[in-house]
Amino acid sequence: MMFKQRLESIEERIVAACRRAGRPRSEVRLMAVSKTHPASAIVEAMEAGVMLFGENRVQEFERKQAELDAMGLRVAGVSDQGGIEIHLIGHLQSNKTAKAAQLFTAVDTVDSLRIASRLNEAAAGFERSLPVLLEIKVSAEEAKTGFDPEGAELRELLERMPELASLKLQGLMTVPPLDDDPETARASFRRLRELRDELARAHPALDFSALSMGMSGDFEVAIEEGSTLVRIGTALFGAREKAAQVE
Repeated sequence: MMFKQRLESIEERIVAACRRAGRPRSEVRLMAVSKTHPASAIVEAMEAGVMLFGENRVQEFERKQAELDAMGLRVAGVSDQGGIEIHLIGHLQSNKTAKAAQLFTAVDTVDSLRIASRLNEAAAGFERSLPVLLEIKVSAEEAKTGFDPEGAELRELLERMPELASLKLQGLMTVPPLDDDPETARASFRRLRELRDELARAHPALDFSALSMGMSGDFEVAIEEGSTLVRIGTALFGAREKAAQVE
């Protein structure tokens, strides 16, 4: 199946999920997760109408950007708001915050006060307002990163957000427990939505409009629970290639 056909199939499923939830299709953005796929896959997706992409690793996308630049394709970021959007959706190491602030349109995985502070400093150096999402750990899995939804660090960051003037908070994201049954993720998605509502009431001056949750195996359940951004990789691009370099 060609990319365009897979995209049409995903689109039909998004529309159906929105209908079940009583939501307009316009409330849900589709992110094509292009991590480990070549720059040519991004070009193919663009030709099919996709303009929002997710990448996991700073160095991997840095190599792809050089290829995209050679093809004359712009990434919306530091210099302007035109072109495709590339969001960082993988864990960000503190020593790569400056490069991330330079390369990506947005960082969707801010998972500590330290990372937020360093990203703010880096974004200020590039004279840009960097959109960010806060990653929330809603499951007990040790391997997962993110803020504890009940922890003091999350509350401290939200209190300090007005001081981090070069960051533009847009909402929350999460990765649910890995399970073949999409219904397993429902409780995690519902918990994130409830947390978002709680934080929005406590911090009315901050923007919590975005809820990034749902991937290839569970995005329909995520939409039913309020997701505004679904991250689709395998269902669009097929099986991933092994990354050429690990950071």
